[in-house]
Order: sequence, then C-alpha cells, then structure tokens
Amino acid sequence: MTLKFYMTPGSCTTGIHILLEELDLPFEVTIVNMPAGDHRRPEYLALNPKGTIPTLVLDDGQALTEFQAIAYWLARRYPRKRLLPEDLLLAAQAIELMDYVVGTVHGQGYTRIFTTERYVPAGLAEADRIAWLDGIAARGREIVAEAFAVIETRLPDAGYACGADFSIADAALFYVEFWADKTGISLPPRCAAHYQLMRARPVVQRVLREEGYR
Repeated sequence: MTLKFYMTPGSCTTGIHILLEELDLPFEVTIVNMPAGDHRRPEYLALNPKGTIPTLVLDDGQALTEFQAIAYWLARRYPRKRLLPEDLLLAAQAIELMDYVVGTVHGQGYTRIFTTERYVPAGLAEADRIAWLDGIAARGREIVAEAFAVIETRLPDAGYACGADFSIADAALFYVEFWADKTGISLPPRCAAHYQLMRARPVVQRVLREEGYR
C-alpha cells in the first residue's frame, strides 16, 4: 500500500512534502482545501478527528497526524537518509528546534497572522472588531520576530540547523522562513542564510514548483 499524504500547498505540510521527496518515496497526494472546509468533511475526520493538516496514512492504513510525529516517523522508518542525527544530543536539538518552530513560530505567531478572526471576541462593534484584528495580527508578527531572534542564537554560522546534514528540523524551519518571505517579515542573518541554503536544494525547488510557486 502506498503512503497517502493529505496536504495543503504552501502550508506547514510543505515541510513534510520536502521530507517525502528527500526520501524518494512513492506517495499519493490528496489536496485538503481548508477554505472550502475539506478538513471538516466526514471522510477526512474519519482519518484525522482533529481536522488538522498534515495527515499521513501509512502502509498499514494507520493515520499519523501532527508535523513532529510524521517527521519523526519518517526519520526513524527510513534511516538511510539520516534525517535525524545519529548523535543523541544533536537529535534532541533537532526535535527541540522542530517543536519550537511548530509550537511557537507557527502555533502562536502565524496563527494570529493567518487566522486572526479566531482570536476576536464575539459581539464587538465593527470599529472595535477592526482594532482587535489589527492588534492581534501585529502581536502575531511580534511573536514571529521574537522567535526568529531566539532561533538565530542557536543556528550555526553556516550550514544546516543541527550538524552537517539536512534533518527534519531544517524542513520545519524552512516552511516558516518561507512564510516570512511571503509576509514581509525580515529574517535575521543566520536564518536568512539557512533559508537560502534550503532554497538551493533541488528537492526544495521541485517541491515549490509542484506546489505552484516559482
């Protein structure tokens, strides 16, 4: 049975898409159109009751959800590409960075930018609602900038995030760097260098083309 990957182009699923392509695995793609409500359809909720992306259906039919879980499973299931460093400390640092990216940069920062309405109390007058929207989006950008400043302190001067080799942490960091590029948020120097290093990878270029970016 082929792996089945449920994704939305340009979302956090781009990071998992990169990992699948790096492993050169055969997989079947289903596009989840979030604005159209695909993530709330009964057939999707049967796979992922949380209604989130990404979802990866494994060879045995079991479904994995959450970026970190899928990335970890791919790294351990297919160790030949060394997507998780062999050194115990470097492996832990890769997971640490991946978790910070997904939980803080994405989960606390970009959700306020991309899904601002979710944070607005119900029943506000229109003027108050607009003020809330502006404030929430601005706070999201602050959180993202602050988080990139933290990441900057732990990145090496050159190369990948956790050692000489590309890892699951790089795939996670790339998707939020890509979002920063698309939303006009400046990256600090080491993050910017990492982003350009990732953009130069043939697999990343292919994934972006496949997802509709040039």
